[in-house]
Amino acid sequence: MTTELDDASAPEIRSNTPGSFPYGVLRERHPALIQRVRNAFPYGPEQHRALDALLRESTDPAGVMEPLPAGAAEGDREQWERWGSGEHVGRSWFDAPFLWAESYFYRRLLDAVGYFGPGPWQGVDPFRPFKQAELESPEAHAELATLDTLAKEPQETRARALLHGSLWGNRADLGFQLTRTPAGTTSSALLADDSDHLWSLLPPGAGNTVHVVADNAGRELVPDLLLIDHLLRHAHAARVILHVKPHPYYVSDATPTDVLDALNHLKHARGEAGETGTRLWQATATGRLSLRTHPFACAPLPYASMPDDLRADFATATLTILKGDLNYRRLVGDRAWPPTTPFPTPTSYFPSPPAALRTLKSDVIVGLDEKTERTLTTAEGPTWRTTGEHAVIQVRHTNP
Repeated sequence: MTTELDDASAPEIRSNTPGSFPYGVLRERHPALIQRVRNAFPYGPEQHRALDALLRESTDPAGVMEPLPAGAAEGDREQWERWGSGEHVGRSWFDAPFLWAESYFYRRLLDAVGYFGPGPWQGVDPFRPFKQAELESPEAHAELATLDTLAKEPQETRARALLHGSLWGNRADLGFQLTRTPAGTTSSALLADDSDHLWSLLPPGAGNTVHVVADNAGRELVPDLLLIDHLLRHAHAARVILHVKPHPYYVSDATPTDVLDALNHLKHARGEAGETGTRLWQATATGRLSLRTHPFACAPLPYASMPDDLRADFATATLTILKGDLNYRRLVGDRAWPPTTPFPTPTSYFPSPPAALRTLKSDVIVGLDEKTERTLTTAEGPTWRTTGEHAVIQVRHTNP
């Protein structure tokens, strides 16, 4: 399949180069995830056989993608055919575009554990134990306690802290942690910072509508909700629409159930955190905060291929904040762009000004200056793109 972002100078990233980051995801991260899922639930022989088959098929460079089963959820097999399964099924996982293969792996994993049923495992999120453990971790509770101190700071300081909390909260990605290596000597760094542009698009009292496209549940979703509360409380937004996945995806991606868990986590906390949870709960009742799900949220395609109804929805936004690495890959296209490609170039199609809050955990990156790229590559080699130790806040501050 092709999109308007196709560019001979920026080919799609694939997994067929041994030693590359995408190759390692298929060969190392996915097997580790399958084992972790096995251990989390008392699945029966049928689920174990299906997981074994998926493991063999998806990790062998000579293996090929099998189609979704004939009994897949109604309309889902046809949906995946529209998304490109006819082009990739029957061929090597490693030769398909990395974004496509990685997304298809999670769809196939859900089938393997019986998520789409019918049966006793229908609707049971195979990643839920990991999400809940993280949300209830001592680190998560300690982070909430800092809100009492932050509440005493000037509003500008709080705004900056909450924006950065939402940005760096992305390092809580559970899938990333499966194979993450220890950080090197270079400290965390913000490689591009368009924060001023972000706030300039949201003047208080202007009746702004902000769309937030969530990434991970748990310890990342909580700071996202804290940022949303700040936007609503201080009139940067009259309304916030939070987009989440319609079903489990990429280990820790947020679903409506995960939003409920995070809101309860906040609401039942002490001090400022509890007050924030109560405000957000009330905001959902009045419609100032609303949830959206769309099948395309779990598509193996860039947002340039979004359907018309989703495009029309995003077009209503004063600003669309897209969280995390996967949303970044989908926003700019999972391609080998020259890192100095201006951020507005691959995002020109997006129907409202997009703001990317992203810690770097995959190869694709745009919007850097030559000096920054050269310094990072000299100091760290190519791994600076994938360690999660660097981040960007990038904003296209005009409409297309």
